[in-house]
Amino acid sequence: MVLKVFFPSCCSLAESGILIGRWISEQNSAVILAVVHFPFIPVQVKQYLSEVQRVTKVSVSVLGSWSNSKQEKEESMSEFLEDLGTIFSHEPWIQISKEGDSKFWSCSTLQKHSNNPKEEEIILVYYDQRKVMLSHLHPPLDTATSTDHEADNASKLSAIFDTVAKSKILFMTDRYDDGPIKLTHWQSDGVEASIIVELMKQASVPACMLLTFLVSLISGICRSRVLKFWPLSFLWSKLSTCEQLGHRLQHLQVISSNKKAQTQTQLMRKANIFVSLLIDVALGILLMSWLYRKNRIGHLADTLIPMADHVAEELQDLLQWLMGAPAGLKMNRALDQVLGRFFLYHIHLWISYIHLMSPFIEMILWYVGLSACLGLTVALCILSDIIALLTFHIYCFYVYGARLYCLKIYGLSSLWRLFRGKKWNVLRQRVDSCSYDLDQLFIGTLLFTILLFLLPTTALYYLVFTLLRLLVVIVQGLIHLLVDLIDSLPLYSIILRLCRSYRLAAGVKFRVLEQQDGKPLRLLMQINPLSYGSVVQTYRLPTYSCYPKDSWASLCKKLFLGELIYPWKHKGEKQD
Repeated sequence: MVLKVFFPSCCSLAESGILIGRWISEQNSAVILAVVHFPFIPVQVKQYLSEVQRVTKVSVSVLGSWSNSKQEKEESMSEFLEDLGTIFSHEPWIQISKEGDSKFWSCSTLQKHSNNPKEEEIILVYYDQRKVMLSHLHPPLDTATSTDHEADNASKLSAIFDTVAKSKILFMTDRYDDGPIKLTHWQSDGVEASIIVELMKQASVPACMLLTFLVSLISGICRSRVLKFWPLSFLWSKLSTCEQLGHRLQHLQVISSNKKAQTQTQLMRKANIFVSLLIDVALGILLMSWLYRKNRIGHLADTLIPMADHVAEELQDLLQWLMGAPAGLKMNRALDQVLGRFFLYHIHLWISYIHLMSPFIEMILWYVGLSACLGLTVALCILSDIIALLTFHIYCFYVYGARLYCLKIYGLSSLWRLFRGKKWNVLRQRVDSCSYDLDQLFIGTLLFTILLFLLPTTALYYLVFTLLRLLVVIVQGLIHLLVDLIDSLPLYSIILRLCRSYRLAAGVKFRVLEQQDGKPLRLLMQINPLSYGSVVQTYRLPTYSCYPKDSWASLCKKLFLGELIYPWKHKGEKQD
């Protein structure tokens, strides 16, 4: 049977002593955590290990002896190291020795209490204790395609990583401590710490208390009954700016929560949200400083009114073209004139409204620009809402055309069922057979003929305004895609993967250091970092969606039947 000994590379220069670590019987493996130097008192070592076991819940014990002699190995030292196995009584007793500056190590096991002692094949695996302790091993993302063998290997590696990670208290003592036990581990030369980090930890307590108070105050205002009355409730649910502010408010509640993160995933989620908010606000402040420099707000307000007039003129020219003979098509002149004049009147109202608001546009933009300090995503959502307000007349044209077209489509489908002796059963939600008399069939034929010959004129207006509406939706969709990207991108995890890739481990790989007959196989364990795609997939933050998500087939069906794209009210049950 193969015995695997995981030895920390930081202990290769340690003085002679005993090896403490965890024995994993299921894997026939020993995870060495530290080396206790001579001299020591065995009772004190046992008391220290029992205290570590109580705190870490890891079965830490003395696994063997370590010999690092600069000179030739003495027989007295060898006998002394073997006698330590009777004091600490661990089976098997592992003996690792390094002779002088030689690169060849010897590793053997003693089994004094075994009736049939066997010579085991030993594999000595070196690992970087600091990287293993600070890293987080991720299970395979695609569990459906992963085999049982891969899952078993992942669980074995997880046991090794958890052993090192949970033994953190063991690494909090260094050689400068006055305790009776001297250890060698990755922090034995000094505990790794940062003055800046400690100061930030101290300053974060009052900052979190203040942030919690402000967030609770804002949440109380948002939950007040004033916002539940119409039209405030309608605006709060339909404006993307309000949705984004509510989304960021939830993020602030997560960050300012006093509840400690229980798992690595929760800790990474908090860190990702904090970094996302920080970068979002920084980009928003940069945008705000750019807007208020060189009077760019005034230039933007001066170009907004001529742009709106130009769009209105283009729409008027388009309607004049539709009221004639567009592309040589013969339209129903009476319906064509009625629809054209109706839409022209709406454009006239819209131009009057824009010119009425023109003296206040610069002031409105000036105050709207201040909202960029809340974050770039809030500024983008405000831009999306401004586009929606400036193109509200296009939305009205689209709704009028879609409703008229939808009415004719459903009217034609209902009359077509009448010719076939069918009707739509509203209660059972299905098509049933039905008998009609002569008068009903005559009136149905007249209505079917009228609707059929009026359909091309209505369909042309519906097609033109649907294309304009789709153009506006595409622009708003690109803005919301950018907002969702900023909201959901795990920036902290990506920066961590870029700077310290070992912190996000997907697995390990082994490199052969020495392979010689009569000597243990020596391997170096290296951490395989998680790929960038897996980092984004694992730590992606949840986002909100302003619009319902439809498939391409559903979208094409809505366009053909005249149903509204992203309606403010969902379509109810089908009625005939």
